[in-house]
Amino acid sequence: MAFCRSRLAYICTTVRQLCTKSDTFIRVRHLEGKHDGVAVLLMDRRDRRKNAINAKFSKQFMEMLESLKFQDTLKALILKSEIPKVFCLGADLRERYDFKPHEIAEASQKIKRISTELKLFPVPVIAAIEGFALGGGLEIALGCDMRVATKDAILGLPETGHALIPGAGGTQHLPRLIGEAKAKEMIFCDHRVNGEEAERIGLVNYAVEQNGNGDAAYLKALGIAEKIVTKGDRKSVV
Repeated sequence: MAFCRSRLAYICTTVRQLCTKSDTFIRVRHLEGKHDGVAVLLMDRRDRRKNAINAKFSKQFMEMLESLKFQDTLKALILKSEIPKVFCLGADLRERYDFKPHEIAEASQKIKRISTELKLFPVPVIAAIEGFALGGGLEIALGCDMRVATKDAILGLPETGHALIPGAGGTQHLPRLIGEAKAKEMIFCDHRVNGEEAERIGLVNYAVEQNGNGDAAYLKALGIAEKIVTKGDRKSVV
């Protein structure tokens, strides 16, 4: 009986810890030493939706950006995922299943605000893309100043497959990076590119071979951030 009570207490504690962790989708890590001045914004939605963007994800993302942009010691920001093989899967379609049209538009605008906030962020922002960056997830990456992807990463805007169009800035930002014709192909045909093709067409700055730890893109982004912190403080000086 005592063993059963002990086992039940352990299970309850574990469940509470998992539930508490699942409530926090966005975290930040401030680096030290030679990377002092670099912060890493971590997307960490660990349920079955794996970094799909719902209302809570959007709210926490915006709140974190708001808190970071007023930190005078910050010189570079890296955006990365804590979920293996997934950067961000875009909108949480299950959440939107019962949405009315105006609610879907409002949800898209929340993702667009994240992308816009990243573009206007006072220090350089680098997206480290490991795995899938689809829909709103790619649109968030497009808001960053630079993008690094692994060669096996998959990037795309699959909204047309759901009878939608990219509503968070992809139709504007993508053509500016890769040209109108290629952008239309990606959007109209749901053409997805791997990291190597993304580098070739100018969608990402670098495509790197993945390593055994699954963090090759992050390490490359960290190397870029290391150079940034020795040069200047704010994008306004560029």
